[in-house]
Amino acid sequence: MRRRVSVGLTLLRATGVGALLLLLWNPTVSRVAPGGTRPLVLLDASLSLAGHGAAWRAALDTARVLAQGGVIWRFGAQVSAFDTLPPTDGASRLGPALAAAAARGGPVVVVTDGAITDAADLPPDLARSPRIVVLPRAPFADAFVASVDGPRNVSAGDTIRLTVSYGTAGTRDGGRGMGKATLAVSAQGRRLASRVVPLPDSGVVSTEITLPPSPVPHPGWSALEVRLEGVAGDSEPRDDARTFVLDVSPQPSVVLLAAPPDWETRFLARTLTDVARVPLRAFVAAEAGAGAPGAGGGSWRDGATLAAVAAPEVARAVVAARLVIAAGEPAALARFVSSSKGAVLLWPAARRQEGGGDWYVQAPGPSPLAAALAGVAWDSLPPVTGLVELPRDTTAVVVLTARLGRRGAPRPLVVLSERDGRRRAVVAAAGGGLYRWAFRGGASAEAYRALMAGLIDWLLAEGAGSRERFVPVTYEAPNGMPVVWRWTGAGAPQDVALSLSKGGRERRDTLRFDAGGRAELRLAPGVYRYAAVPGGERGLVVVETYSDEWRPTAPALVSQAGLPAARVVSVGLRDRWWLFVLAVAAFAAEWAWRRRQGLP
Repeated sequence: MRRRVSVGLTLLRATGVGALLLLLWNPTVSRVAPGGTRPLVLLDASLSLAGHGAAWRAALDTARVLAQGGVIWRFGAQVSAFDTLPPTDGASRLGPALAAAAARGGPVVVVTDGAITDAADLPPDLARSPRIVVLPRAPFADAFVASVDGPRNVSAGDTIRLTVSYGTAGTRDGGRGMGKATLAVSAQGRRLASRVVPLPDSGVVSTEITLPPSPVPHPGWSALEVRLEGVAGDSEPRDDARTFVLDVSPQPSVVLLAAPPDWETRFLARTLTDVARVPLRAFVAAEAGAGAPGAGGGSWRDGATLAAVAAPEVARAVVAARLVIAAGEPAALARFVSSSKGAVLLWPAARRQEGGGDWYVQAPGPSPLAAALAGVAWDSLPPVTGLVELPRDTTAVVVLTARLGRRGAPRPLVVLSERDGRRRAVVAAAGGGLYRWAFRGGASAEAYRALMAGLIDWLLAEGAGSRERFVPVTYEAPNGMPVVWRWTGAGAPQDVALSLSKGGRERRDTLRFDAGGRAELRLAPGVYRYAAVPGGERGLVVVETYSDEWRPTAPALVSQAGLPAARVVSVGLRDRWWLFVLAVAAFAAEWAWRRRQGLP
């Protein structure tokens, strides 16, 4: 009898202590619970809902009915709280909105016209779960200007070539094409050039428009408008024009002489137009001895138009330039280099050093370009197939060296020097040289751009772009998209006060750069001249009336019922009342039993 009582007391004590330990530990159990009765409604608030044939008012009414008094979010270029204002976003990105809704839990309903830009990138689980309501958009015909590309920095008197992409979309009465139209280029209300072009039945085609010398009214920043005119049956006029921002300087800041031209100078000129925010003019001499003294006037040609250029005109451009790049035979370029009053970049193409093979570039040591070249993966760059023998100069600074087959003594590849206030750089790559870095793309192309940008900044005494703490990533932003800026100054990015002038009215704003050196500013359509307050940064940016959202497109989404709404709920043992009752009952039963047996 005593043994049975002892075992029973032990079981009661173990039960009570075990229940207490479980309550202290509080393990959780996950289970799937049914979703709430009121769904979260994601309302497409991109410009396509306010375009031709769209029904923003119907979308609002549909969202209110489906929400049943619950929560509505707007989505487009970003996710925001609900309001009834007309759409303003220039993109339809559903992915961030679905991710935020999934984190919130509960049923989700999407109200859209189906023109979702990131539909192909949606995760399958997020794309299957919501209910999707696609509102039909009335069909219409549209002609548009898709893009304008050309040189960003030019000098007065340069011939400007613009590459214009235009096209048509949608349905037309009778299924016929729109015939012909006129592409007109204007600046500040003044018509500069025009061209009659055929319109495709559908899709986008490209053409070139050449502006004669000195077409822009004055030097400085200007906005060129390229408009598609005379289109019959065009139902959406807001995408008929694009804007191109152009910087015109009185004289070219950089002159490139190529004698003869080769792949090296071709990639060099293309990269310089991207990394140097100064006008570049190229002259080429394909004939042997074209640049030598006494050469005929027709031996030099303009690098952009291939029109013949007289040698005295080349000499005048060289004298006025802040930087002269001489690539090719030194004998053909010597007299131009000697007449230059600014900095000089020499890229000689002469006899290679002894010992053919591949020359691999070594990691740089201390130099004025060390900061610009930081982060380059030097072991992954293509080798240089030849080096030019450079004369010894004890005052020069060697920036980059190369070794034949990664063995032997390093030989100079890029050398800097400065005498009498003039800066000079020499690149010793010959034959199959550095252009292969740019040709390969990826990290090699970025290394090539970093080297060229560092050289140009140093040669121009850090005056081409280094003094500007920030620059626009793109000078033209479509309607509903932010103007993006990039920090280029030394040190960590800092907030910058900005003055913006539009149509005689001035406003103040602040560029707030993130850790990556990017800042965004959302502006209404218009032409804005900006200036840092304080600071020397000046320029022009444009927010266009154009948007991809105006164009008719096939819906990327279709209506779907979605999956039954459910959510995962985690429940701890402390949330279960019976465990507390079990612990109390076990200890109470043990105490009563002990009292009855006369035990302490």
